Amino acid sequence: MYVCLCHAVSDKKIRQLAVDQGVTDIRGIKKCTALGTQCGRCVRQAKEILEQVKPIELQQAS
Repeated sequence: MYVCLCHAVSDKKIRQLAVDQGVTDIRGIKKCTALGTQCGRCVRQAKEILEQVKPIELQQAS
């Protein structure tokens, strides 16, 4: 599903950045994509996705 319609950033891309590149916050997502740079409506949804990914990432690390 698209999280950022303005720049076509999907939830899959956000999860991929979190797991593969260790991006854990919105600032990191913004560095890798244009998420939140136009209307900003997507930032809340992106934060929720990152919160869901953090526990998964911690399980994989151990």
